[in-house]
Amino acid sequence: MRTLVIGYGNASRRDDGVGLAVVNALRLHWGQPALTPLTDGGEDLGSARDSLFLQQLTPELAATLAQYDLVFFVDASLPAATEPVQWERVEPAYQMGAISHHMEPATLLALARQLYGHAPEGVLVSVHGHDFDFGDELSPRTAAAVPDAVQWIEQFVVERENVKRET
Repeated sequence: MRTLVIGYGNASRRDDGVGLAVVNALRLHWGQPALTPLTDGGEDLGSARDSLFLQQLTPELAATLAQYDLVFFVDASLPAATEPVQWERVEPAYQMGAISHHMEPATLLALARQLYGHAPEGVLVSVHGHDFDFGDELSPRTAAAVPDAVQWIEQFVVERENVKRET
């Protein structure tokens, strides 16, 4: 069972960098060194539990995704979100991104399936963002939601690993 967590966003725009905070909390829990906004984690791939932090999702990720059973996409949600942490399953499907140079998680999964014959189970984890101004610290309310996102992801991973062992 291989799991990949991809945090993405702009760590210089306060809460848009929440993906980095979630990835680093998981890395700490998994005994791996923290990433910085200048390191993406790509050199560390190859474990049962891997993680990346990226500014945006790009087509090149499809080859990486095809190597995993489960992938989490972690991003900040817009201020209109109703819950501190929300999640939803992502099914492979071609979708247009909100901006032309950004890919949606579903499109990446569809590319992985079409080009490499396998798409992992996908989950989008959205952490409520409150402040997207310039800065490298999370707002207090977004920072307070990070442990819940980490706990939810960790629990989901453990459950999937247990199911995989039983089959």
